[in-house]
Amino acid sequence: MIQSDWGDWLVRDVEDASPDGVSIWYLGCNGFILKGSDETTIYIDPYVGLGDPPRTVRMIPVPFDPEDVNEADAVLATHEHTDHVHGRSQAPILENTDATFYAPDDSLAVAREEESWTDEWDVSDDQFTEISEGDTVEVGEFTINVEVANDPDASHPVSYVIEHDAGTFFHGGDTKPSDEFDRIGTAYDIDLGVLAFGTVGQIPDKETREPKRTRWYNDENQIVEAAAALELDRLAPSHWDMWKGLTSDPKVLHHHAQSFEYPQRLDIIEIGDRIELES
Repeated sequence: MIQSDWGDWLVRDVEDASPDGVSIWYLGCNGFILKGSDETTIYIDPYVGLGDPPRTVRMIPVPFDPEDVNEADAVLATHEHTDHVHGRSQAPILENTDATFYAPDDSLAVAREEESWTDEWDVSDDQFTEISEGDTVEVGEFTINVEVANDPDASHPVSYVIEHDAGTFFHGGDTKPSDEFDRIGTAYDIDLGVLAFGTVGQIPDKETREPKRTRWYNDENQIVEAAAALELDRLAPSHWDMWKGLTSDPKVLHHHAQSFEYPQRLDIIEIGDRIELES
């Protein structure tokens, strides 16, 4: 049972919005909502779980209850980790809205086999669509291009380049820099990109529960390297707020980015913030 710390104001804010281009809400962790001018609404990696204390301890509010979501056309997953594929966070959205869940094979295996979404919630098999690198999917006014991601901790990660008349949005999941990013940066004119950022910390090992030096996300140098290769006009760091021991201060990225042509601008966003893509 999900208990929102904020009531339903965030999902109502999304539903009431009438963007001129694309409005984007940050859900904390690596979750985002995109809503276009024709009211197509896409959720990416929404996660409202508490982690697995004391190993992973959520450090930010639970911003919404997925049972309160009434409008969504698609839910996208970047990879199979719990904070990206999570039945209690995502299946109620599918149940309430008939949205389609787009995800790579290993992420779908979590939803179908490990968590049995179709048994636990009123979700049908035809709401699951497998995607892979090189695929293109049309969801309302958005064109979703599935691209590579470099996340050594995941078994099959992908990234998304989402095109709209108002601009192009990149969501890298938990990717680190990739040799493919120069190609992606040339192939697309990316206005705003999201990359995971955090520090290195001592996190209890999943099996032994002994503290282990852990790096899950980009450091200051890696995130700027990836943003430069992708030629991001704007960079919005994500994930820096989420787990105890791995949080960081994204303001330090101003110093790391200033000598590079890209990213041209750093957008520091906090959970619940809304930013815009406007043509």
